[in-house]
Amino acid sequence: RLSCGSMGGTQSLVLPLGKGPHQVGCADVMVGHTRQGLFLRLFYPCLPREGAERPLWIPRYEYCGGLADFAGCNRRWCAPLLHVTIGSCRVPVSWNGPFKPCSSGYPLIIFSHGLGAFRTLYSSVCSELASWGFMVAALEHRDHSASATYFCPAEAGGEEWIPYQRVPQGQKEFYFRNKQVHQRAEECVRALRLFEDINSGKSVPNVLHQDFDLSVLKDSIDLTKVAVMGHSFGGVTAVLALVKEPRFRCAVALDAWMFPLENALYPEVPKPVLFINTEKFQTPESIAKMKRLSSRNSQTKIITILGSVHQSQTDFTFLTGKLLSHIFNARGTLDPYKGLDITIQAALAFLQRHLNLEEEFHQWDNLLEGIGDSVVPEAPFCRPNL
Repeated sequence: RLSCGSMGGTQSLVLPLGKGPHQVGCADVMVGHTRQGLFLRLFYPCLPREGAERPLWIPRYEYCGGLADFAGCNRRWCAPLLHVTIGSCRVPVSWNGPFKPCSSGYPLIIFSHGLGAFRTLYSSVCSELASWGFMVAALEHRDHSASATYFCPAEAGGEEWIPYQRVPQGQKEFYFRNKQVHQRAEECVRALRLFEDINSGKSVPNVLHQDFDLSVLKDSIDLTKVAVMGHSFGGVTAVLALVKEPRFRCAVALDAWMFPLENALYPEVPKPVLFINTEKFQTPESIAKMKRLSSRNSQTKIITILGSVHQSQTDFTFLTGKLLSHIFNARGTLDPYKGLDITIQAALAFLQRHLNLEEEFHQWDNLLEGIGDSVVPEAPFCRPNL
């Protein structure tokens, strides 16, 4: 475990090391010089390396400003405060670490972040999955839903930043968000195509010119075993990605925000979804939408983790210190490490079942039925009304 403290030790971030058998590396990948390209952080099983560098959790100062804007705080004081308190925190993975080859190929998960987040804020979930033998590509969406992101235009040699955007005045939120969720799902599909190119040995230039050579991934991804996953806005993005791309075999939706998906699409969702909800976020309307999907597909599961809040499935839950925990409403009553264990174990059991993995993840099958400590089926406060 790694922590960083400042301001008299009142703030720290302790992100857990993955519990699986693999060490984890990560690298940033940007392809294309326009906003139609892709930007992602890749987490992957890696070989041990002495003195490996660990990447920053907040990769650039600009993201502190974006988080301040999203949280509705004054950027002039909040961005420097965030930078001082959490700007030096690092993720306990090997930055550009040596890839661990796998002759049978690792299964692939495309991960979609929530509203106001970006590619690194789910490092605990993504690195945990990678430690169990998955390649996890955490996208940074360019639909103005990230608190900040950027691309690198070819001619200027610089960067163009894409800020977070609130719903424009006078515009209905559904139409604004619906357009975004379609763009996000398309980015998930493009990410899958990118990994098909990489796996086939096609040369894919990484605009960021990093030390990680994508060609080492050739023939190391099992493209018959691909899932899509996300949190909140990313959860509903994952559901929509199943409609747009048949090669996604299932989706894991963490506390999905179902609002932006149009009703006509519910009958079109062809594959199973695992909804892992927190206790404090979902509404009866949202649960009703999830139940529409589970009534059509007996393999779609809905469970709720008791004592958890919406941010319990992000890295913010590992922030200690009252100020930042308060700004980001980061803590439920459940121990964050226990919450992460439940989330990962349920996801692994579901992925084992629907990607036909040769692992022992079925040991956690009971969680898919909402059986276990701190887990219940569906949503406890909603059931009587539905």
